[in-house]
Amino acid sequence: MMDHLDAGLAASLALSPLCFLATGNAEGQLDCSPRGDAGSCVTLLDPHTLLLADRPGNNRLDSLKNIVQNPEVGLIFLLPGVDEVIRVNGRAHVTTAPELMARLALNGKPPRAVVVVKVREAFMHCPRAFKSAGLWDAGGHLTPEQRPDFTAMFVEHVRVNSGG
Repeated sequence: MMDHLDAGLAASLALSPLCFLATGNAEGQLDCSPRGDAGSCVTLLDPHTLLLADRPGNNRLDSLKNIVQNPEVGLIFLLPGVDEVIRVNGRAHVTTAPELMARLALNGKPPRAVVVVKVREAFMHCPRAFKSAGLWDAGGHLTPEQRPDFTAMFVEHVRVNSGG
């Protein structure tokens, strides 16, 4: 386990288009949110600091609200086709600093905010879970007929939550 991102971890993160950001609020309620971006989902400011763009998505602000209340975060980074993952734990804050917003602009559009993570722990995690799940094995992927109807689920959730 490292207290920073060495050259190998930094190079691996540069290849990761997807990570999962785990946060918790002041009451201990947890949230885990996927974060993806073209190329790499994270930018390294230095060996001790990661930047994550907060881009428009489902317009839920759970992670950002949690970070304001409790700065402790955990991240898991995936690399396509690779069973090992990179884990990072640290303390985060949310900023709209113009220089960081400009640095994370995508197609000329800055993110809504930037999550700055100060690395406390960084390490590789064994591939056992991914090997067991066969996540990258195309032979095990769901067919279109097997896939859940997420649109129908979303419509039902909106109906229930709006009292309809």
